[in-house]
Amino acid sequence: MKTALIAGATGLVGGELLRILLERPEYGRVVAIGRRRIDLTHPKLEQRLVDFDRLTDAADAFLVDDVYCSVGTTLKKAGSQEAQRRVDYDFQLAVARGALGGGARQFLLVSSMGADSQSTFFYNRMKGDLETAVQALGLPSIRIFRPSLLLGERQEVRRGEQLAIRLAPLYAPLFPAKYRPSSAHDVALAMVKAAVGPAAPGVHIYMNDEVQRIARG
Repeated sequence: MKTALIAGATGLVGGELLRILLERPEYGRVVAIGRRRIDLTHPKLEQRLVDFDRLTDAADAFLVDDVYCSVGTTLKKAGSQEAQRRVDYDFQLAVARGALGGGARQFLLVSSMGADSQSTFFYNRMKGDLETAVQALGLPSIRIFRPSLLLGERQEVRRGEQLAIRLAPLYAPLFPAKYRPSSAHDVALAMVKAAVGPAAPGVHIYMNDEVQRIARG
């Protein structure tokens, strides 16, 4: 059985990832790293409290097969673009470097549909910069998932996003599959299905419609 590490298990996709990984027979051990403890116990689960600015201090936690990264925050919660980039870019890149140092076979990253390092939009540009930096590390297998609007129960209130989610059942059928909202569960399930499937060396980017197809296939 394989060992997985997950960074961002307290988030929307990360919470779903953690539940799925603990249920999958392919994984005998799941390491969750974060700044605070998760209120969950499971025979497979090992929790490690870490400082993302000093992940090298927790290098032994990265001695795993697969690393799942879904760390993220919002501009409102972070308070500034610099603070958000520190979480969404610096912290996630540190996790990718930890995966490389620990000899992980796969690195799986939650990105965004509009990720583009040349974008005029800060968020999309940040996500594109992260994808570029992760690919430059030379990990054996990198799987990047670019979902659209994520549906699910968040701990924090995002009013604009809540409105979009309420309207999603009405407008989703009008748009091509690549633009339709995806449930956090489907994104997490697609990631795990991809990870436990055939080996895929190199870089693989899964667009929103492919994420949905894998999850439901």
